[in-house]
Amino acid sequence: MGDTPQEASVPDVLLRVAGLSVDLPGQDGPVRIIDDVSFDVRAGTTVGLIGETGSGKTMTAMSIIGLLPEDATVTGSIEFEGIDLVTAGQARLRSLRGHEISMIFQDPMASLNPTQRVGRQVGEVLRRSGVPRAEARSRAVEMLERVGIPEPARRARAYPHELSGGLRQRAMIAMAMIAHPSLVLADEPTTALDVTVQARVLDLLRRLQTEENAAMLLVSHDLRVMSHVAHDLVVMYAGRVAERGAASAVLRRPAHPYTRALVRSVPAVRTKTAIADPLPGTSVTPARRPSGCPFHPRCPIAVDRCRTEIPPLREVAPDRWSACHEAERVLT
Repeated sequence: MGDTPQEASVPDVLLRVAGLSVDLPGQDGPVRIIDDVSFDVRAGTTVGLIGETGSGKTMTAMSIIGLLPEDATVTGSIEFEGIDLVTAGQARLRSLRGHEISMIFQDPMASLNPTQRVGRQVGEVLRRSGVPRAEARSRAVEMLERVGIPEPARRARAYPHELSGGLRQRAMIAMAMIAHPSLVLADEPTTALDVTVQARVLDLLRRLQTEENAAMLLVSHDLRVMSHVAHDLVVMYAGRVAERGAASAVLRRPAHPYTRALVRSVPAVRTKTAIADPLPGTSVTPARRPSGCPFHPRCPIAVDRCRTEIPPLREVAPDRWSACHEAERVLT
């Protein structure tokens, strides 16, 4: 299962997402991409958003930082340090981005400006806040060194295409952390990297998070990553929360058939064997949810009510929440 971080005490809630829903226009009317999503992120901890492609993980993260399509309709609340980000204006959101809330994207080549030197991009958030150019440049070099980039002064003068994939991702992390944000949103930050580089980048993220006491919302489809990094897990399916709770408890004893199937599909999480049990069927997107529980066409324990009734997210054990009519059966 791996060593999951343990909390010595319960820190304050830094981010509270409550009843978040996102609608996008469709051919036959609005399509609910995110449906009634709720979770908390506490200071200094990591919450993992896990699920297959199309589950709504990235859209949820983008909702927090206000990077949704212009035609998106958002309801519910996203409260960050007393500020409701849903009702905050664009000027307020821009003032928070990079300073209080930063984002690490999964593809640095698509996120870094190919026409600007790396050091300039890392220090940009400082210059926007009034830091003199020379000081911003110096602090950018220091941050590049801190994230483990060799010869940081020389690499600061390089363009993104002159760096390897691992170094580009480290530069993205430097850019995200240079202003000492309270919350880091990391969208599949190691997906494009090989396994060895992945491990180094994850260790770097954990170290920086500890040093800065920053909270992190980590978006990933990889349970092996989550088992080593996350304190809490939010399992998403078809734009809804299927299960949430402490990462160690969720991975050891799932309370939803989807989570159980995910765990069984990753041998490194469950056992030392190289044999995995692939998830049955095809994942359902929010735009094509079936009636009732969205997982019921793939669920081995579905009963009649699963096909017609949407299961509410309910507490099925202390601090364990599951959107499954048969959660008690899954837990036994």
